[in-house]
Amino acid sequence: MTDHRLLRILIANERKDRLERIAEIVTGLGHEVISRELEVADVAAATEREHPDLAFVGLGISGEHALDMISEIVREASCPVIALLESDDPVWVNEAAKRGIFAYIVDGRAEEMQSTIDITLRRYTEYSNLEGAFARRAVIERAKGIMMARQSIDEKRAFELMRSQSQRSGQKLFDIAKAVVDSHLLLVPPERSTP
Repeated sequence: MTDHRLLRILIANERKDRLERIAEIVTGLGHEVISRELEVADVAAATEREHPDLAFVGLGISGEHALDMISEIVREASCPVIALLESDDPVWVNEAAKRGIFAYIVDGRAEEMQSTIDITLRRYTEYSNLEGAFARRAVIERAKGIMMARQSIDEKRAFELMRSQSQRSGQKLFDIAKAVVDSHLLLVPPERSTP
């Protein structure tokens, strides 16, 4: 495991025997198991407390139980989730995908688990970068709209003004746009009360 980074992994499964088997494989790969959860209620708290790099959720006795665990992890964490199944179950995998899994493994071996971890982390990084790009783009668009309204200029001119300020100040365009958006509420004149 010398060419992989150590990960802090949360494992969730309602079956204790499967939980222990997965933990053995994960530690055998050189990763740290930071939490082993059997109950849905405990998964959210553990995820919030531990901030795992990755989570494995095993399909145990109840498919709904495992889906609820996935939902809690995705809601509480900013880490990818990999589902572990003992046999193919396309209907359940489809539901798990709707809940936010990034990958799944059927009766995984250690080598397969590590390969899936590597691919999942790459895809998750790409997803996070894309999500961040969309968020930055939204801030820039909002700043342009504010400038257009406040200065009675068109979209192109608003963008040129922000870009010029960015170049003069050495700040990123996003930082300039964020400053415009953040300060906008401070610049709105107070409403006048009518007697």
